[in-house]
Amino acid sequence: MWTDEQRKVHKPRVGRYPSDVTDEEWAIIEPMIPPARTGGRKRQTDVREVFNAIRYVDRTGCQWRQLPKDFPPHTTVYNYFWEWTRYGVLDRIHQTLMERCREACGRQSDPTAAIIDTQVAKATEKDAMGRAAMTSRPSANY
Repeated sequence: MWTDEQRKVHKPRVGRYPSDVTDEEWAIIEPMIPPARTGGRKRQTDVREVFNAIRYVDRTGCQWRQLPKDFPPHTTVYNYFWEWTRYGVLDRIHQTLMERCREACGRQSDPTAAIIDTQVAKATEKDAMGRAAMTSRPSANY
């Protein structure tokens, strides 16, 4: 059985993949990660490694089952991903990081304008076969 000393000796090196978060980035993200639930067993999973694994899947496009073995088990990573998505954790992280990037560029944190391309508006007026959508009115004869 592994002891804490053995785990420290054989712990993988930091920054294994380009998608791993730096300590500076993690300092911003960590407060937004929900704490472990009360009751039951203590959380043994390193949530930073889970976050790194989610980023790895996002950056590489690999399947969950194809995660490298130095990440937590793919089922654990997927369960955290699903839970964080369901409760809006990943959306909050994205929003916060986007606001910080905009402020670093000297912009307002929230965009003041949006552009809608006319092609997008035209595409929604057609069905899957490219035909113009038929708008039918209910007939007077029920």
